[in-house]
Amino acid sequence: MTVVQDRTPPDRTTTTLLDLTRDLQAQEETIRQGSGEAGRRRQESLGRLTVRQRLSELLDQGTPFWELGLWAAWQMYGDWGDVPAAGVVTGIGQVSGRRVLVVANDATVKAGAFFPQTVKKVLRAQRIATAFRLPLVYLVDSAGVFLPLQDEIFPDEDDFGRIFRNNAVISAMGIPQYAAVMGNCVAGGAYLPVLSDTLLITEGSQLYLAGPALVKAAIGQRTDPEQLGGAAMHAQISGTADYHEPDDHACLRRLRSLLGLLPAASGRDAEAGVGSEVGRIANPSRTEADLLDGLAIRPTGKPTPDLLPLAGEAGVAPARDAEDLYRIVPADGRGEYDVRDVLACLADAGSVQEFRADYGRTLVTAFVRIGGRPAGVVASQRKRCRTAAGEVQIGGVLYADSAEKAARFVMECNQTSLPMVFLQDVQGFMVGREAEQSGIIRSGAKLVNVVSNSVVPKLTVILGGSFGAGNYALCGKAYDPWLVLAWPSARYAVMGGEQAADTLLELRLRDARRRGPPLAEEEIQRLREEMRRRYDQQTDIRYGAARGWVDAIVAPHQTRQWLAMALGMIPEKRSWGEFRTGMLQV
Repeated sequence: MTVVQDRTPPDRTTTTLLDLTRDLQAQEETIRQGSGEAGRRRQESLGRLTVRQRLSELLDQGTPFWELGLWAAWQMYGDWGDVPAAGVVTGIGQVSGRRVLVVANDATVKAGAFFPQTVKKVLRAQRIATAFRLPLVYLVDSAGVFLPLQDEIFPDEDDFGRIFRNNAVISAMGIPQYAAVMGNCVAGGAYLPVLSDTLLITEGSQLYLAGPALVKAAIGQRTDPEQLGGAAMHAQISGTADYHEPDDHACLRRLRSLLGLLPAASGRDAEAGVGSEVGRIANPSRTEADLLDGLAIRPTGKPTPDLLPLAGEAGVAPARDAEDLYRIVPADGRGEYDVRDVLACLADAGSVQEFRADYGRTLVTAFVRIGGRPAGVVASQRKRCRTAAGEVQIGGVLYADSAEKAARFVMECNQTSLPMVFLQDVQGFMVGREAEQSGIIRSGAKLVNVVSNSVVPKLTVILGGSFGAGNYALCGKAYDPWLVLAWPSARYAVMGGEQAADTLLELRLRDARRRGPPLAEEEIQRLREEMRRRYDQQTDIRYGAARGWVDAIVAPHQTRQWLAMALGMIPEKRSWGEFRTGMLQV
């Protein structure tokens, strides 16, 4: 089944942010179908539910499922056909009133086999669960490693074996893990459920290190799958299974019952009461609801555009409607806007306290509340400004003064144990003689240092550009954010497309001059367009999401709910460790 055939990035000069969002959401609906009708019929013939049906029965009705990594593996394995969502569904949901992180194989996609991006997606899910201390629920239905790509999956520290190492470490941390074998679970993959704290298995499922064919080839023994690793054998003979269930429905009911025995969450959601109105689905009430239809976070029931306020947030709405974001931020990444207007759509009204508002103005630093939860925000300012000395500073560019201010702000957030939210729409650091003489490298290094050593929880949202060292300084994926979200307008690259195309072209022309006569003008133009097109494809946020650089592409008007959800899950009364920076360039 072809998920998304068009590799061409959208024309951002004529497309609005709302258009971009609606287009990506339509593509996501196709990805969620897995391998489509043929795969669904196969699961039915085996008496099994599809992965989305399993999630619908597992999660509390009427609550949202915050899906992670939906774009994983998008258009990455053309030689082997499409692998929608990397063949595994991951996300945060609510089960029996308790927030959990679910990892569920999609057996309709290559029999649930693990591709390289499948492994990376599962590892990221484990890391997120560990940070937020969320119980993990694995719904296992997988044929194991995709053998043609085994050399990219098997041995390294971020490969298949790391999943099982994490199982053991997470268990030792006291974070509950439940594994339900609901189909195939073979070879090395068999360790995942056995290394979990609780193992359930359904009738007709198999759990073994080697199947009948491999056993015969290895030791000459003839056996059948049930004797080798059937549910009854593991329940009655090997003693491996804790619960033997007749079918998927019974297994999912058992999981819900077991999770209902867990103590209340230790995070801020515990105070709010997760089982009450947290994340409940409400009916649309705004005038633009028809435009936004279908853009909601996916609930377990019928999709609707809006969510009620989280319990405990005292009903403090933002100063501006979230739908204004579609008018504030341009899709092309070129227009100017005031990021304070974005904050007015995300933060509780009256809660924004800007830090050093008149200094280093290409970054906005502020203390805020989002859904009642306090946080420190570092946000790219996309509006040009003028310093007290009269120097014009370009919006979206980091200067020495803005980097110094942000570094000081990050240190203060660590001093007061405040979680941080980074809003990126950054072109990178300023270059040129004046910038270098101002100490831009030293100031940038200071910001990178404090972000690297920051111990408080960090959340990152990519609104537009995320280029070069600006990505690093504002807490890109390499700097351990607990969650990375991106808007459909987001773009990732070492530099912008125009600059990259010109730089690569100059290198190509230099090589051509060394070898012989210079290239004709028509050939130069063809090369420039080819490089720009290829670079634009690679900066498309779908390209980055496919490789796990972001955890989710979110609709802008849903950003506040995502952030409030994440801030609400941060564990309370937990030491983040000592904040130390080592040597700082001063």
